[in-house]
Amino acid sequence: MNYTLQEWLNLAIRWAHVFAAIMWVGQTYFFTWLDHRFTEAEREGGGKGQVWMVHSGGFYIVDKQKVPELLPQKLHWFRWEAAFTWMSGIALFILVYYMGGLMVEAGSRFTNLQAIGISVAMIVIGWLIYDTLWISPLAKQDMVAVVISYLLLAATIYASTRIFSSRAAYLQVGAMLGTFMTANVWARILPAQRQLIAATKAGQPADMRLADRAKQRSKHNTFIVLPVVAIMISNHFPVATYGNQYSWQILCGLVLVGWGVAAIIRRH
Repeated sequence: MNYTLQEWLNLAIRWAHVFAAIMWVGQTYFFTWLDHRFTEAEREGGGKGQVWMVHSGGFYIVDKQKVPELLPQKLHWFRWEAAFTWMSGIALFILVYYMGGLMVEAGSRFTNLQAIGISVAMIVIGWLIYDTLWISPLAKQDMVAVVISYLLLAATIYASTRIFSSRAAYLQVGAMLGTFMTANVWARILPAQRQLIAATKAGQPADMRLADRAKQRSKHNTFIVLPVVAIMISNHFPVATYGNQYSWQILCGLVLVGWGVAAIIRRH
């Protein structure tokens, strides 16, 4: 591919990826904040409450339905931001790393093509393991599942630094976590929402366990996204991150820092 064309593709896809991510992450944290405010309002209002907000000269009063109700207004879904973020991110990963031959270091025991195969397999298998864990009975023991998830992630980070080039290893982990986030939206959150709406339309009681499961995955996304953003910007700091002799330990530490920051944000 012509170098100039590749540069413009890189720029265009990166621009789209960052902007889509801003919209997706912003909406995710906004609804997390909104849900927290409703919890406070309900506690103060004896089970009922509204959130009063102002933005850009407009004043808004928002209610939360505890059980879905059919309304004549158009239902607004929040889904395409996740899809565009993932598609642009994967496209960028393919363009820069897969096609750019950057998946392995010179002298690696793997060829670039073999590394690509391993990369794709890790993304797919990683999602299946993560999803299976969080739909298993272990998911009811939240902290146990979190510890297992972290240990599995740490093992993945370590393995990535031993298989891929130091720079690609970080991006491989980011691609996996970004895929988990997107799959959470499309495979777990949206289907649950559709089932709730379908039950309401059929005049049947909605299974609110579906709402709880969807909310759990949305919560996961608010924690996953901080390490993903750290990985996205790590390329600008090779000495401190992927180029450091302790690269995999540093990324493991950044994951914990990101989760800690997310926990603080979610409380405020």
